[in-house]
Amino acid sequence: MARIVVIGAGMGAMAAAARLAVAGHRVTVYERTETYGGAVRRFERDGFGFDTGPGLLPLPAVYRDLFIKTGKEPLEACVELVQVDPSARHVFADGTAVSLPNASRAGVVAALDAALGAGTGDRWGDFLVRAREAWDRTRRPLLEEPLWPNWQVLAEREPYPAVPHKRLLRTRRAGTLAEVGAWELRDPRLVALLESHALASGLDPRVAPASAAVLPYLEHAFGTWYVRGGIRELARAVYERCVARKVEFHFGAEVTGVVEKDGRAAGVELADGTVAEADLVVGTGPWRLGDLMHGRELYAAEGVEPDPEGMATGRVVVCLALRGAREADAAHRTVAHTPDRQAELDAFGLGEPPAHPTVRIDRPDDPALRPDDGHESVVLTATVPSQSVYDWTAAGAADGFADAMVGAAERALPGLRERILWREVRTPVHTHEETGAEGGGVPAPALAAAEGTFLHPSNSTRVPGLFTAGGWSHPGGGLAHAGMSGALVAGLIVEGPEFRGSQ
Repeated sequence: MARIVVIGAGMGAMAAAARLAVAGHRVTVYERTETYGGAVRRFERDGFGFDTGPGLLPLPAVYRDLFIKTGKEPLEACVELVQVDPSARHVFADGTAVSLPNASRAGVVAALDAALGAGTGDRWGDFLVRAREAWDRTRRPLLEEPLWPNWQVLAEREPYPAVPHKRLLRTRRAGTLAEVGAWELRDPRLVALLESHALASGLDPRVAPASAAVLPYLEHAFGTWYVRGGIRELARAVYERCVARKVEFHFGAEVTGVVEKDGRAAGVELADGTVAEADLVVGTGPWRLGDLMHGRELYAAEGVEPDPEGMATGRVVVCLALRGAREADAAHRTVAHTPDRQAELDAFGLGEPPAHPTVRIDRPDDPALRPDDGHESVVLTATVPSQSVYDWTAAGAADGFADAMVGAAERALPGLRERILWREVRTPVHTHEETGAEGGGVPAPALAAAEGTFLHPSNSTRVPGLFTAGGWSHPGGGLAHAGMSGALVAGLIVEGPEFRGSQ
């Protein structure tokens, strides 16, 4: 039995802790804030509740596996999962709207044809077939296996089977997601539909490789799910599973350094000067972990190096307490697309929030999140530059952008402003406070191709006994990816470097 210290109580860290405890190790978690969950938080006021992190759960199989492997009670015995249908309603720049059925290719094709015109559904359906090929080629190395030592194979090979495109007497294949949209989907509304998945993951579709096609495919193939009571209930269930497996938590305990002994990670130093000795340490994001190791090189020259967290995009979340009942047929999620897609993308290049953002609107039909049926809680989310790039503390910055978000949402929900009782605006500054991520950046999922630009560092490091879990490590950001990072770390520790992932 090894003594294992875990730095932080984010979703990936807790997933690793629970699995390691079941394997017989003595696991202690040190979390600098007063609660668990990382970015999976809830804001509550006056009987209203709001998810301020992810609003929906993709790939629930990741957490089903966690609960199966760590106890007798399955995930569904600990939380109530609800499949969201439609998966999303999209309101485009020209005012057309379409509600896409959850996990139904035929239904999506029919809905797109009816809303956008004959042929649009088939183009999207054909794209999903190609996206599935990219998923099949990358699923194991990018989600289920430790990062390959020869990761360059993933970096060089574009897994998306792009359709040949003739341009100026030359035949080319799409290399970016934006080119996939322009050359293969053609309709600007289908392009917006495609690119909104990249934006939601903090990716610029003009730069993201064509392999980012797996992002809309995941939603289509595996559906989107809501956890009754809010996604925070998933964090609670994982935390309680850790506690049931005898994981020890210390909150308000900031780790200020990783202790080395004889070239190995041997524990952590806390802000109060005490040292917690350990045989193994599971660290936080590799960028911050480098500081805790006093600049020690964590990865070999041929490894994937951590990118500065502050250069990743962040999120602004607006929690709206509304008077008036939620309509019975309201979609759980609506995406209000920007009227000026080019300007939105150009703003990111300049490090500024867009004047007319694409906004995701979550309207859960959940009595637990409202004081009564005469009110409604709504969450607006937009992708923005992080605090390291744009000053969200400047006078009027947060409220001004929140006004723009409400204006965008009102295009999809007429009369929204008149219903607002109050609002709470949360920026990348809050994300930094809750997760420690530099600038409040949010990690994107790992993607193949693009010379490895969108890969994340390995879960193991050059320092024996030191591992990393969470969205800034392989396989990247997102609830499912964070849960899988915990599984990979546990596998590497329990089975050793020969571990090759779940079978």
